[in-house]
Amino acid sequence: MNIEGSVALVTGANRGMGRHFTEQLLERGAAKVYATARDPRSITTPGAQALTLDLLDPETISAAAEVADDLTLLINNAGVATYQNLIRGDLAEIHREMDTQFFGTLAVTRAFADVLGRNGGGAIINVLSALSWFSWDGVTSYSAAKAAEWSLTNGTRVELTAQGTQVLGVHLGAADTDMMSGYQGGPLLDPAGVVRATLDGLDAGSVEVLIDDWSRTAKAGLAQDPAAFYAQVAAMNA
Repeated sequence: MNIEGSVALVTGANRGMGRHFTEQLLERGAAKVYATARDPRSITTPGAQALTLDLLDPETISAAAEVADDLTLLINNAGVATYQNLIRGDLAEIHREMDTQFFGTLAVTRAFADVLGRNGGGAIINVLSALSWFSWDGVTSYSAAKAAEWSLTNGTRVELTAQGTQVLGVHLGAADTDMMSGYQGGPLLDPAGVVRATLDGLDAGSVEVLIDDWSRTAKAGLAQDPAAFYAQVAAMNA
């Protein structure tokens, strides 16, 4: 995937990593960047084309796909963290997390898959998490939703290979964004650096980018005995 000259769409582009994606894509020579949010008036990046897109509103997704019919790069960045546990958490909030992370990302991907195919294949980036691969007390609902989105990423990669679409999943611990404002688990990643590493991975043809020690440890933990892995995670957080 060549970012220079590309036409990109970024979900959740009004703040956090979405804003950094929009800025850095333009800096790297993207011909056009559709910056989307539930309220397009919140898009402030110079040079970006603001569009309405709400992951929980299918009509806004369809309308965005009609406008952005020249798309070559889709960045599924928008998400939500409700800080719920699965057993005793608010079930409505758990549904909202899964509806956003999994079904919302799926709806956007389905809306643009054929557009990408008609325009030569292009690429999709899904912003995932180290918590795709393990659970943490207090956010087990988020872990479940991100695990589902990771599986979605793998599934869409398999399905879209034939049309030449590169599907990249990016995993990270906690970045310094509004969504993580209540995080107390240690230093936060620079969101600009996360985006830079992700776009470098896209340029290199990668299908997965592991940003930090948390994501690398979690990925390696999939092959470990769960008891040993969770003891290691507890030691890292001590």
